[in-house]
Amino acid sequence: MATSPSPLLADRFAPRPEFGRADHQLVNADPAITWKSLRELDLTQLRGGLAAIAVWLRDVPERWRARSHGPARERTRLTWGDLDAGTDWMILGENPGREIALGAVGKFWRPVVKWAPCEPRNFTDFSEPGYGKVVWSFTAHPYGERRTLLSAEIRVTLTDPRAWLDFRRYWRASTPAVSLINRAVLRTVRHNAEAEVVKS
Repeated sequence: MATSPSPLLADRFAPRPEFGRADHQLVNADPAITWKSLRELDLTQLRGGLAAIAVWLRDVPERWRARSHGPARERTRLTWGDLDAGTDWMILGENPGREIALGAVGKFWRPVVKWAPCEPRNFTDFSEPGYGKVVWSFTAHPYGERRTLLSAEIRVTLTDPRAWLDFRRYWRASTPAVSLINRAVLRTVRHNAEAEVVKS
């Protein structure tokens, strides 16, 4: 008899997304090694030049606005913990070894994103008009005896019809960049995990 699937953190924080996409990567490493590579990932080291360009281009308006404060400080490292501690992104929840979900609330469609302060415990109920809520989650599932199916999913929920219209236009233009970044994260985790297998 099949067991019922356990709900995902993404189901908890974005049960009815209005926009989203999922990408998957088969990793030739077991889930423990793959998970370790995911949790230790440095986002400044993503594999794939196009993903780096996509991130850089998205940050141009913010850098332009901040130019009066002197040259922008370049990040030397950016882990999930760094995102949680030093940006408007937050770790919403984690099932160690299996799943992590990050989230942010903002007006993502603006050239310079207007972020809304929010705590993980208030994320699901946040409903101030004019905002979007994004959940970025990663799951690692066993695939056979020594491989892992690694998934990255973006889910977006909007707080009112006007925000939905604004975001829809933005989503059409930004989906290729979102896809590049998602796939670059998965590729980098795969590369790091498989390199770890070779070393051991």
